[in-house]
Amino acid sequence: MTQTARPPRTDGAASGGGLAARVSLGRLFTVPSTEFVMIASTAVLLTIFGVVMVLSATSANPKGPLDAALRQGTFAVIGIPLMYVISRLPVRFFQRMAWPVLLGAIAFQLLVFIPALSVSSYGNTNWVRIGGVQLQPSEFLKLALALWIAFVLMRKQAKLGTWHQVFIPVVPVAGLAIGTVIAGDDLGTVMVLVMVVMGCLFFSGAKLRMFILPLLLGVVLVAGFAFTSKNRMSRILSAFNPAACDPSNGCYQAVHGMWGMANGGIFGVGLGNSQEKYWLPAASNDFIFAIIGEELGLLGCLLVLVLFAVFAVGVFHVIRKTDDPFIRIAAGGIVVWIIGQALFNIGVVLRIFPVMGVPLPFMSQGGTSLLSVMMACGVLLAFARTIPATRKGAPAARTGRVAR
Repeated sequence: MTQTARPPRTDGAASGGGLAARVSLGRLFTVPSTEFVMIASTAVLLTIFGVVMVLSATSANPKGPLDAALRQGTFAVIGIPLMYVISRLPVRFFQRMAWPVLLGAIAFQLLVFIPALSVSSYGNTNWVRIGGVQLQPSEFLKLALALWIAFVLMRKQAKLGTWHQVFIPVVPVAGLAIGTVIAGDDLGTVMVLVMVVMGCLFFSGAKLRMFILPLLLGVVLVAGFAFTSKNRMSRILSAFNPAACDPSNGCYQAVHGMWGMANGGIFGVGLGNSQEKYWLPAASNDFIFAIIGEELGLLGCLLVLVLFAVFAVGVFHVIRKTDDPFIRIAAGGIVVWIIGQALFNIGVVLRIFPVMGVPLPFMSQGGTSLLSVMMACGVLLAFARTIPATRKGAPAARTGRVAR
């Protein structure tokens, strides 16, 4: 029996392995980009701030003053690490998962039509209760739509000059997904989903004249949805004529929200000292900004606005610096969703918009809403990780592309 001697390991191989280990270790401890820090820090600060304000707003509940804050804190403890885990995923992963994520989100949304699982609130059927936990499936549709539209339009970059290449299959499939939410009578979420679609189309580079048709369709859809409900019409009309609205009935929430903001002044009445939290039925979710204004005053409100502004600037820097169309379109849809929803929620509290039941991202009570926003931030952070390599000339942003 003969034996073959194993060739000795050369110094080059040893040095090569050591070099690979050093490169891998170097990537692990690479200083993150400015955009990464801006997005991550504001997301974490807003989430922690939100947990504190939920604790303050729900302390008026004599039965369980800590229950809501503990649930919100639990979702925050899950959401923040989940955000950083998602941020380590490559861009190619999000492209490959675009179709499965969208189909899964639509299937999850369809659960609200199963009587044994569905939960209704304020005329909307947009929640499910599974295993004692109440979830809002439509929140995941926002991220799923942004990723899917980005994937479809990325593969059509050379064909975006013709309207049918832009709208098919984007508009029919997005309309199907939004239709599942319309069937649950949640107009606020429908408007946010429409904003996601429009944001993705805008950042795709499509010609502005192509927005006329989907914009008209969106206006007709929202108007028809509003006119078919007496409750929605009364809320919309009250926003245009506040003086004619009954503060004890149709304008109850809007009036008490404004009273809370006015009572806060510049410095607020102090954390935990709100009076309107005893009267507002949605103090910890849709009207959390009113509690912030009352307890922390104008300074607290400005702090929230500054944090959202820093978040938006970080995302827009990613959009501006990347040459990957998938990153640009998906990040554009996500930032339009989060910032647009925040502005809409704040506008409702200030009586600029009618009450539609749209939560304030990161801060309003709601575990599903918080998880979906943190997952979206994880996607944005994964995009931001490509920025340093792009500046050095490495094709990091290009590696996520899928061949046509």
